[in-house]
Amino acid sequence: MNKQNIAKLKMFLMGLEQRIKDNALYFQKIVIKYKSGTKVFPAAVTMDATSNLSMNYNGKIEEFLPEQLSQMISAEAEKYDEIHIWYQERGTKIIVDADAKGVKIKYEDDIKDESKAHNVTSHIGNREYLIKVGQADDLLKEIGILTKEGKVKNDMIRKYNQIDHFVELMQGIIDELSDYDTITVLDCGCGKSYLTFVLNFYLKNILKKSCHFIGLDYSETVINASKKMAKNLGYANMEFHQTDIQHYVPDKPIDIVISLHACDTATDMALALGIRVNAKAIIAVPCCHRELLSQYDYEPFKPIIKHGVLKARMADILTDGLRALKLESLGYKVSMVEYISPVETPKNLMIRAVKTQTENKRAAEEYKQLVKMLNVNPALEREYLGS
Repeated sequence: MNKQNIAKLKMFLMGLEQRIKDNALYFQKIVIKYKSGTKVFPAAVTMDATSNLSMNYNGKIEEFLPEQLSQMISAEAEKYDEIHIWYQERGTKIIVDADAKGVKIKYEDDIKDESKAHNVTSHIGNREYLIKVGQADDLLKEIGILTKEGKVKNDMIRKYNQIDHFVELMQGIIDELSDYDTITVLDCGCGKSYLTFVLNFYLKNILKKSCHFIGLDYSETVINASKKMAKNLGYANMEFHQTDIQHYVPDKPIDIVISLHACDTATDMALALGIRVNAKAIIAVPCCHRELLSQYDYEPFKPIIKHGVLKARMADILTDGLRALKLESLGYKVSMVEYISPVETPKNLMIRAVKTQTENKRAAEEYKQLVKMLNVNPALEREYLGS
């Protein structure tokens, strides 16, 4: 290769050095082919846990810093007729072809051919999936949606619809954070973290958005399972901690707090944590509601709630209604939607809250009056906010 094109190649590689530094959590590998006539001399660059690089080339492995990449590759390219480079990070591939004629660069999404995707019939009707088979195969296999052959398991169609609908419901929240350089998501009571793995894929691979995920759970078993899945998928932008969410203090700003099917007052712990860290958005899908069932007492309701099943259902409504009103009083705009069909589970309500102001005095007064009228003392305020 001539010196002019070597200089062009080196200039591009210097930009790639900075990209590697900025995207260390997403970097996967660089594959290189040096060519001289018909002979091909392959090389591969990988990254270790300390973000240093190593090149496997010509039977040797050499370690080096990211800022040395351009010099190493371009110096070797001088000996050959052409060079082909495939840079790969999560969601993106950059292909460089350089020879005596010039240097060509091409960017493309790192996704598989959608034409290979299998048709899926959904109980909620055929839909245009956001997390597509053919694009997200590695992820969908890891969480058990797909077979090894890449087909949706019959008994997992409903689960597939649920996780895709979750991402759909998150789109409005993500739009609110469109100007954030990085979105940090905290999952309270994460379990095996299926939904946050899916959201991670959507943010980084589809939207090309820098993101970081933190999962908290009291169970060591599920935390270890989540760590294993993250390692298998190469999702280095995730961390998991076995801890009590009530006492967790994050070491970085949190943008979104998620709590899915946390039992009873565990949902209140998650809401309180989101409030304490001043999260821009809080998403909760509550599970069982036991706390207010034994507390609330409102004389006009007595002819109705003498029926136990109605008293329990009313407790559910009051619990989530007061949660929403408390969030509104603290400056959150709150909406409630059905996350999944009530045929699957009656615990299908999703609370979505986005911070829009510092406080709402009217909502605060309405909350205060309702608490007094119903003769209740909600855990969200009593125990977790210290009010």
